[in-house]
Amino acid sequence: MGLGGNSQALVNVYEHKRKGRVIRMKYLSLIFAATHWFRSMVERLRGASWRPSGVRRRTVVVTLGLAALAIACTSQRVTDELVAPTRPSSAEAAETTVALTVYNEGTALVRDRREFEFSRGFNEIAFTDVAASIDPTSVLFKSLTDPTGTSILEQNYQYDLVDSNALFKKYLDQLIRVVTEDGTLYEGQLLSSQGGIILQDEDGQVSIISGSVKEVSFPELPEGLITRPTLVWQLMADQAGSQDVEITYLTGGISWQSDYVVLLGSDEQSIDLDGWITMRNTSGTTYEDAHLKLIAGDLQRLPQAGFAAQDLLFAAEPELAAAPVEQREFFEYHLYEVPRPVTVRNNENKQIEFVSANGVPAEKFFVYDGLQCRNNYWYCNFYGYPQTDPSYGIASNPKVMVLLEFNTEQAKADLPKGRVRVYQEDIDGAALLIGEDSIDHTPEGETVRLYVGDAFDIVGERIQTDFRRPSEKTLEESFEITLRNHKDEAVEMRVVEHLFRWSEWRMLRSSHEFEKLDSSTIEFRVRIPANGEITLDYDVRYFWP
Repeated sequence: MGLGGNSQALVNVYEHKRKGRVIRMKYLSLIFAATHWFRSMVERLRGASWRPSGVRRRTVVVTLGLAALAIACTSQRVTDELVAPTRPSSAEAAETTVALTVYNEGTALVRDRREFEFSRGFNEIAFTDVAASIDPTSVLFKSLTDPTGTSILEQNYQYDLVDSNALFKKYLDQLIRVVTEDGTLYEGQLLSSQGGIILQDEDGQVSIISGSVKEVSFPELPEGLITRPTLVWQLMADQAGSQDVEITYLTGGISWQSDYVVLLGSDEQSIDLDGWITMRNTSGTTYEDAHLKLIAGDLQRLPQAGFAAQDLLFAAEPELAAAPVEQREFFEYHLYEVPRPVTVRNNENKQIEFVSANGVPAEKFFVYDGLQCRNNYWYCNFYGYPQTDPSYGIASNPKVMVLLEFNTEQAKADLPKGRVRVYQEDIDGAALLIGEDSIDHTPEGETVRLYVGDAFDIVGERIQTDFRRPSEKTLEESFEITLRNHKDEAVEMRVVEHLFRWSEWRMLRSSHEFEKLDSSTIEFRVRIPANGEITLDYDVRYFWP
């Protein structure tokens, strides 16, 4: 069962033979016409009043014969020029000329160069092996050999691919053969393929084949069905011969992201950083020995219709670069270029290392955010009016966050957005995962802060101790925060508080000094002794007109 390359080849052979017959029939017609003209001229000479000598007559006859043959040969050449260009040109094998530029939001720009044989005049060429997820409205065709002498009449994207459903639809009301697993042969007119194959034989008897089907045979591949997505151009060429053409198009189904591996030193004061480009190709085609570029940045694009490729997951294939990936600025984005050909196979994840830095200074620290804006963000804004409900925003979170911070200037690299996994070696040298986070696009010279996890031996407690309304235009509130350290060493703690009730506030009293981080956030820094605890408290007043 099934139709593949052999059936397509038979169809192609049939088309070739059919066109060959057309050429031969035109050729024979021209020969017949020339012969008829030759005979009529001989008869006219015989019936003429003057009588040339035998030599003269033979010369005239031979000359007329050569003229007739020349007419036939010339007509054959003209016929070839008119008919041959209608045959689609076929792509010839050429050197690797595929360039692939991948954007990190799931779009890629493909530039594909191939060589075609053109005939003078009308040509139809087919460009196969394009991505199944292509955006056909983005296709750009350009002749590199004769750009001014090549003009496009039509551009078509054919994607009616061969599959069982398509074949059944094309062969409704036509004859097919079906063989079941038990060897029974059914032959007849296809009435339906929904819920089983329904055939009607030549006697009018209808059979429903609902069991296991071993084989279904169709006479030929129906017109319009193809085995691969294909771009087809109809164009005019001023000159015959081979031409290099370049096709550029956008496709979905290809994306990339950065994946980082951070190894925290045993002294927790430095890190080793490795960055990997992780590419994912489900576009429907393979890009052999492609010149690969990757664009990092937030590119503005209009909403796109769904692409053809499925969103599948496949195992990644790590690939070490023979030379470092080159980084440079491009427009308002950053470009990463792999300085060697890269084959990106369909349905494949590929990883290429693009940054590596050892001994980058880093700092680990603890943060206690009693309100935990990461999870309770609605408590961290006043939404345009004073929040006067006494129970609003009094949640207490016991978790203390562990954060890791470093500067990209020390790593000498721009870091595209991606996932960061943090490891640390155990006493036996085995690296163990201690947390992961994600980062946004970060240029060189900026600080990266990673939330690794929550401390096991440090806990916090936040309590609202007082709430007052001295007047209708004022509100006063008091909080007490207790931190307990169960570690055998002292730790420094950053305590973050969000003054969320209104935009205008004033600190009435505070047990510890604080720093104002923004208009509604303050930070205390306190040191907690080993196996000890510390308490801080403050009073704040909000007022509004």
